Amino acid sequence: MAARRRSRYAPDRGLTTRMVTTMFFIGLLYVVFVGVLLAAFSKAWPFILVISGGLFIAQFWFSDRIAEYSMGARTVSPTEAPELHGAVDRICALADMPKPRVAIADSDVPNAFATGRNERTALVCATTGLLRRLEPQELEGVLAHELSHVAHRDVAVMTIASFLGVLAGVITRATLWGGLGRAGRNSNAAVLMILIPVISAAVYVVSFLLTRLLSRYRELSADRAAALLTGRPSALASALTKVTGEMARIPTQDLRKAEPYNAFWFAPAFSSRESLARLLSSHPSLEQRLEQLSKISAELTRP
Repeated sequence: MAARRRSRYAPDRGLTTRMVTTMFFIGLLYVVFVGVLLAAFSKAWPFILVISGGLFIAQFWFSDRIAEYSMGARTVSPTEAPELHGAVDRICALADMPKPRVAIADSDVPNAFATGRNERTALVCATTGLLRRLEPQELEGVLAHELSHVAHRDVAVMTIASFLGVLAGVITRATLWGGLGRAGRNSNAAVLMILIPVISAAVYVVSFLLTRLLSRYRELSADRAAALLTGRPSALASALTKVTGEMARIPTQDLRKAEPYNAFWFAPAFSSRESLARLLSSHPSLEQRLEQLSKISAELTRP
């Protein structure tokens, strides 16, 4: 089997280290969580293994399709969207990587996202709001940012890392209202009905914090990789400033629809200034991102 070809995106050891560390702790948390469930409900172990295994497979194999559907992505041909395809073609040629599927989401929220388990299943999507507002070089900067997520494979890691929180929520519901809650009617039943939701909540909180820490770093990494690949950090900075500024003009209803998927977007959408999501944001602040791009610009122009 031929070795996997590396793209021209600058490697990021810090990102790789964080991805490996996150996956290690998420995996450890997953084993402990399932182990507690098996110990508490020994008679229902086949059900627990089937549910946990089935959810993992579904989350990993169908995550890209779920994300596409949830965010309204529609695959488009070069004839339907020549400018978008042309920009993706140029970035892929520059990065020496396979071209992903190209999609458009009919939304006035100016944003973009990439998804997919690997380069073969990758998809890059831009909203109609983004295409309408950005200049060609700004659009290329955004697309280079999104394609770096595919090249660095952090999209797949984020998908797997977020699985445990989903599993914890499902198990909690099954425990309270499903068959697991009736699996053992004994003196310990009342204790278990309290213990399982508490453990599930703790698992969710830990997995959430781990993915948020990784997510903020990977966005900075993608900005850095895109700026170095295109050689135009100022274009990416301009796109960031424009997209973030335009968010304030978007109707609250549209922002609320986009907010649950902030971890995937190029820039986060917030439905209000007081939103709790701002405190636990999946992205670094605009100031941090612009400061990094300014430093890269200075380095590139240094004689």
